[in-house]
Amino acid sequence: RCSVKTKQLRSTMLFLRKVARRSAVAAGIASRSRIGGATTSLRLVQGRLHSTQAIDDGEAPAARLEISQASNMMNIGLRRIFTEEHDAFRETCRKFYAEHIVPHSGAGGEWEQQQHISREAWLKAGEYGLLGINCPEKYGGLGASILEAAISWEECMYADGSPSGPGFALHSDICIPYILHYGTEAQKERWIPGMCEGSTIAAIAMTEPGAGSDLQGLRTTAIKDTDGTYLLNGSKTYITNGWMSNLVIVVAKTNPEAKGSAAMSLFLVDPTLPGFSKGNPLKKAGLKAQDTCELFFEDVRLPADALLGDEGRGFKYLMEELPQERLIIAVDCQARAENAFETTRTWCNERVAFGKPLIAKQVVAHKLAEMKTALSINRAFVDQCLQLHHEGRLDTATASMAKAASTDLAWRICDDAVQLHGGMGFMWETSVARQLADTRVHRIYGGANEIMKELIARTCKTN
Repeated sequence: RCSVKTKQLRSTMLFLRKVARRSAVAAGIASRSRIGGATTSLRLVQGRLHSTQAIDDGEAPAARLEISQASNMMNIGLRRIFTEEHDAFRETCRKFYAEHIVPHSGAGGEWEQQQHISREAWLKAGEYGLLGINCPEKYGGLGASILEAAISWEECMYADGSPSGPGFALHSDICIPYILHYGTEAQKERWIPGMCEGSTIAAIAMTEPGAGSDLQGLRTTAIKDTDGTYLLNGSKTYITNGWMSNLVIVVAKTNPEAKGSAAMSLFLVDPTLPGFSKGNPLKKAGLKAQDTCELFFEDVRLPADALLGDEGRGFKYLMEELPQERLIIAVDCQARAENAFETTRTWCNERVAFGKPLIAKQVVAHKLAEMKTALSINRAFVDQCLQLHHEGRLDTATASMAKAASTDLAWRICDDAVQLHGGMGFMWETSVARQLADTRVHRIYGGANEIMKELIARTCKTN
């Protein structure tokens, strides 16, 4: 599913043959390459070395540098949680974002003007295998782990300017898991293959005009009728992927009289149903190329099989899935901040003021030292959280720490980056200006950071 050039494909083949000699584990990752005008598909089954798997021939892997030791934090081949196989996948992701996302992104780009990316980009992401990366192969995914998914999240942020348009992570790693974990087999077969292909774009609708972090304040209702169908009424706002969506997971109250979490259920809603309407894309202070809109439901008749999971258990499902959502935000913010730092490091080494590079000024050098130190410390924690999640051990409080710490750090790093760029840093065409604007909302969505502190504080009590 990953389109690569002939040279890259051959390099990957040589590496996987080496892996095959060290591991009996086989996995199928389809790669495609255009050779002589004809599409050649190659099934790479030579062996896939899992990141937690021991090398059984006694050969010690080469030590991997951490970002604090590297000449560039975004170099391929860093960080102990990854392997050479991950590096090959990262190269594919980097190629995709450079060739198919960056040219349409940036200040004044077509996606920024229309406030959403193209459907062609979604389909191309599906062709590369970057949608549903850790979704089972039988539904069209790669069957990979959360570590491979995280590589794709990072590479979007590592691309030039940290493009804000793609809503791939929400689609693949927030929406798909709800269907995988709580859906029926019929629901999985109906929706997930198209989601992995990119022809079906998914959104999740929680937030309402009067209910953000307070999910129990929802007013949208889905009342069950005598024939087993549900009548959906209400509205949602700030919905990522909403404008282009072909599927929306809607959070609604199925029992308005019930108190607390028992009132809430989840539904798989087709936007083409009568009574479902979308507002125009919202104009935001940042993430200008990202599809965000309002959704309206007026007597939308939902079939009984639109219910996702059990009635009345929606709040429980949301709480179970939120740690991964918050981890995604943490990973994105860490990677965007690393990008902003590297852009600023280059600027300070090349920009001449008073006859010398900016970095020759102690105040500038010390600020870069502070930025690098803070990023290296937080990267260690974020990678620890990725490993915990990979092992199925990431808890709500730890994910909340990662989300709060990373979003706060990204804001400080991007702000420092703008300051060190001087007046140029305030120009929209400068990447650090867009990164500063884009990173502001991360302290709000996925649960405001004030809520994260409440969740963390609960673990500080001794009784």
